Amino acid sequence: MHSPHDPYVRVRDAREHNLKGVDVDVPRDVVAVFTGVSGSGKSSLAFGTVYAEAQRRYFESVAPYARRLIHQVGAPKVGEITGLPPAVSLQQRRAAPTSRSSVGTVTNLSNSLRMLFSRAGDYPPGAERLDSDAFSPNTAAGACPECHGLGRVHRTTEELLVPDPALSIRDGAIAAWPGAWQGKNLRDVLDALGHDVDRPWRELPAADREWILFTDEQPVVTVHPVRDAGRIQRPYQGTYTSARRYVMKTFSDSRSATLRAKAERFLTSAPCPVCGGGRLRPESLAVTVGGRTIAELAALPLTELAGLLPADGETAKVLTGDLVSRITPVVELGLGYLSLDRSTPTLSAGELQRLRLATQLRSGLFGVVYVLDEPSAGLHPADTEALLTVLARLKAAGNSVFVVEHHLEVMRGADWIVDVGPLAGEHGGRVLYSGPVAGLAEVAGSATARHLFDRSPAPARRVRTPRGRVTVGPVSRHNLRGVRAEFPLGVLTAVTGVSGSGKSTLVGEITGDLPGVGRLVSVDQRPIGRTPRSNLATYTGLFDVVRKVFAATDEARERGYGVGRFSFNVPGGRCETCQGEGFVSVELLFLPSTYAPCPDCGGARYNPGTLEVAYRGRNIAGVLDLTVEEAAEFFADTPAVARSLAALLDVGLGYLRLGQPATELSGGEAQRIKLASELQRGRRSHTLYLLDEPTTGLHPADVEVLMRQLHGLVDAGHTVVVVEHDMSVVAGADHVIDLGPGGGDAGGRIVAAGPPGEVARASGSATAPYLERALDGGTRR
Repeated sequence: MHSPHDPYVRVRDAREHNLKGVDVDVPRDVVAVFTGVSGSGKSSLAFGTVYAEAQRRYFESVAPYARRLIHQVGAPKVGEITGLPPAVSLQQRRAAPTSRSSVGTVTNLSNSLRMLFSRAGDYPPGAERLDSDAFSPNTAAGACPECHGLGRVHRTTEELLVPDPALSIRDGAIAAWPGAWQGKNLRDVLDALGHDVDRPWRELPAADREWILFTDEQPVVTVHPVRDAGRIQRPYQGTYTSARRYVMKTFSDSRSATLRAKAERFLTSAPCPVCGGGRLRPESLAVTVGGRTIAELAALPLTELAGLLPADGETAKVLTGDLVSRITPVVELGLGYLSLDRSTPTLSAGELQRLRLATQLRSGLFGVVYVLDEPSAGLHPADTEALLTVLARLKAAGNSVFVVEHHLEVMRGADWIVDVGPLAGEHGGRVLYSGPVAGLAEVAGSATARHLFDRSPAPARRVRTPRGRVTVGPVSRHNLRGVRAEFPLGVLTAVTGVSGSGKSTLVGEITGDLPGVGRLVSVDQRPIGRTPRSNLATYTGLFDVVRKVFAATDEARERGYGVGRFSFNVPGGRCETCQGEGFVSVELLFLPSTYAPCPDCGGARYNPGTLEVAYRGRNIAGVLDLTVEEAAEFFADTPAVARSLAALLDVGLGYLRLGQPATELSGGEAQRIKLASELQRGRRSHTLYLLDEPTTGLHPADVEVLMRQLHGLVDAGHTVVVVEHDMSVVAGADHVIDLGPGGGDAGGRIVAAGPPGEVARASGSATAPYLERALDGGTRR
């Protein structure tokens, strides 16, 4: 039995996901890095086991009534864990993005600034002192009544709603209306209301056109549909909705990004005429601090804001001190270019996690385990030292810091390293080493050791000669001011610079209609689907071929099963108890509802009849359970399937299961799936590939695999442009465009451009010293 003061967290028999009965001891009060190739099981150990168990213990101490209000993680598959303190997790998952969530709300800095204005602001003569809520655009007390605190108003016009007035309503004059039966229903309702739906729009009386497009009335009438031959359609009660009302409701309420984007085409957006974009009521905007309104201060970069806060008067001094102490860690983590009003959806996952990390420094928690998910993601090497300082400060405050990480500098700066592997999926799930960093050098089978202790120079590569250029600009957007850039064709270009220097903004200006681009493919890290119904097999089109293979079996033919029978998304072959989900929601009295495998299909998603059809001894559910690697062997002689699987193997995703839900995939995995989908299409005419930080979430060994594919695309005559912080990737590029020198207002211009060796010698570049070190064989990442 270990004493309660055991200085180690001791994990015994961890079997979560691919972990193979892992036993490991990790000391408390250290910075410990969990590493290994993608899919090796390091996150299953750090998050799925250690953090999940800490959460479970905490929830058991909470009253049952309160417990049902909290989203719970299930009990992990582990024998026992001793010496485990309470845990705080900072992962890269985003909450549902909302335009009302901002840097200020995530860091609580907005609260402090509102308090400063409420208690120490300069009010107009005779004005009543306002509560801090009056300075928030997210409260009824503060929001501008015209734009509801959004700062912009959306309006529409007849020209936008009816682009072709020569058409009649029946022929689709009102382009903003929905298609299919919903649009037909609205046209039938108008007809029943007595409007002429067959006359050209421009010939209708002006008053009628105004009412049809802009009325807020919603009359209900009886519609008698025209009877089609052989189809009897009964009269029904139809409700009229004007074009403006439909567009505004879709834009504000729809959860579908496609529908919202369509609605937005019929709207114009302009700063609110009442608050001028300040988002607040006039009385709130009349209060100033240092001669500026709260909206003006919230729009400044944090580095600038910290220097403008007043220090006169006792109240102002206390509140300003609090604000500056909260801003300091955010600036330390390289995020000083952000402003408080920057909305959360525009931040990268790495930026968002570092903001939360900065907030934790102020929390004053003691004796907890912080479990962090790649805090270096999206971080320029120049900012990595600041990150290590912040991790050391969390440790110095009496906490343990467990970090899942691929960045070699973060590994070198750790006190302890846990290396999981040796490979991914079924070939991983074992702890190869747990101990001080230097000791990992002796572990022969470790992919991490090979990269961590490798000091050899980057392999010499002949820089390819471009076949032409794509010119972008002059661009004046965000912090870019009249920037012109040339992207060479037929080579690999890396765009570098510190966070916030303008890299993504510049690359975003490359469009398919620029001369020389040809076909443009943008491969980003957005999810491949938002529900468990979307998975690896469905996204890549692989599942269509697999279903055809099953439908062609003798058993399926005898039973009359077509291709649709083997889909879990439509009635017929799926299990109707769970509707093809594989699990059901279980309502528990006094506890939150939980998910359990479907009692009828046991998680297989299909009904018994469908599961009786086998191909080479496996039913359709068994095939979905195969990893990409296993499936490549299973379908070796089915060319259409084998091609898709080979592309997934080529980008290092052999460990994923075919049926793995999209919701379980990381941003980096989603990006590589998209790249694999592109690779399997075969070579077409010249294509320009844009990738935004493709190495995020990748172990250096996986980076090598990915870069082989990207160089292969270039060798086949295509152009690849990557936004990248990994210096090993930049060192292997043909051309580098370095932005900076800083972030935000201190960035936004091209500091250097040319081959890696040339940029490595550029003065005034934050990237140059790190690139030079990578070329010479110093720090490779």
